[in-house]
Amino acid sequence: MPSAQPSSPPSLHGMRWTLALVGMAVATGSACALFLSSLDAATKLRFDHPWLLFLLPMAGMSVGWVYHRLGKSVEGGNNLLIDEIHEPGGGVPLRMAPLILFSTVVTHLFGGSAGREGTAVQMGGSLAGGFARWFKLGDSEVKLLLMGGIAAGFGAVFGTPLAGTVFAIEVLAVGHMRSRALLPCLIAAILGDWTCHAWGIGHTHYHLGFMNDEVAPAMKFHLEPLLLGKVVIAAVVFGFGSALFSELSHEAAAGMKKLIPSATLRPAVGGLLVIGLTYALGTRDYLGLGVWSQDKGALVITSFFNGADYHPWAWWWKMVFTVITLSAGFKGGEVTPLFFIGAALGHSLAVPMGVPTDLFAALGFIGIFAGATNTPLACTIMGIELFGASNSVYFAVACFVAYFCSGQTGIYMAQRIAEEKNGISPQTGPATLRQLRGGKGVLARWLERIKD
Repeated sequence: MPSAQPSSPPSLHGMRWTLALVGMAVATGSACALFLSSLDAATKLRFDHPWLLFLLPMAGMSVGWVYHRLGKSVEGGNNLLIDEIHEPGGGVPLRMAPLILFSTVVTHLFGGSAGREGTAVQMGGSLAGGFARWFKLGDSEVKLLLMGGIAAGFGAVFGTPLAGTVFAIEVLAVGHMRSRALLPCLIAAILGDWTCHAWGIGHTHYHLGFMNDEVAPAMKFHLEPLLLGKVVIAAVVFGFGSALFSELSHEAAAGMKKLIPSATLRPAVGGLLVIGLTYALGTRDYLGLGVWSQDKGALVITSFFNGADYHPWAWWWKMVFTVITLSAGFKGGEVTPLFFIGAALGHSLAVPMGVPTDLFAALGFIGIFAGATNTPLACTIMGIELFGASNSVYFAVACFVAYFCSGQTGIYMAQRIAEEKNGISPQTGPATLRQLRGGKGVLARWLERIKD
């Protein structure tokens, strides 16, 4: 455990602190490289052997059993990391890294709909906790190292070190950012990303032609008032969509635990539901990450960046598959499915609104993420890193409006509320989203406020 004794503020010039930060970032980048290569191999194996889907319930039971026996202390996942940064307690066990890596690969091998951000962030936080103990860092240094672990994991898994830097700081509390952690997080994110690339790992390329192909080379400022108005309307929808995902996830998880108390049986039931939905819809497009497929006609995230075919309800079905998978106890992240949901929702809005499909797919990609995680600045930067800077104003509008319209909810219940989205600071001090929720859904809370 880290030392409980007060320590002086960590200095990047201190040899011990520097070695801990650099070692953690390199280890996290290497772990992410192993994870991403394993994920690709598992996905390819599932495509080659479609019958693996029928083993999803048994795979879920194995994941549930492993976490019941070995992973009770790390069951909180990302929320555990956030809690430890705010209020250091028992530390982040090193076993979190191998457990989440193994269970996420199992989820994807057998067809569960989950992501990868949660795995990368938890591996980074777990390794940061291990390095903190090895180097006997003080509490204030541990907090920074944990934030660096989040930044390194996020930056490495998506190839977006700047977004990873800001995400690690912004995700901790709504309305407050710890600027002191910017430089350590930036160093960790860059090193993590570099290390991941050094192992030969690449990332998905998303092509956004709107403005980038014509306006950007000419270095012209371009902003259409009518298009900007439509972006605002779409961003409102993205905000409600992210709130819907968050609330469905929390309600489904609570309902599953109430109906099926056994942590081993819940994933089995979830696996059966996923299989049933797959055959009811007659498609496997909503299984796994949704980033690539061997079937050229399958729906993946990049499919929504062109207007060749119209898929108005793809966002809903991906949401349903993901909520079932994660609420049942399978492991992984929410963010990559949110990319799919957002791109699909942006695609579905673009056609009736008569706007560029690729632009609105990109806006949904980052806007839904911004609303669900309460990290609009990180998501704006991610848009620039992934899609180019020509549409940065549209990115910012989509992310910040979606964030505001998502309400006081999110996928990370341990997030603190330093300032409400209406600009009012809590009178009783920062509370968590979990405390604010109090067992009530976002709609019930909105109705209470209207009555008041």
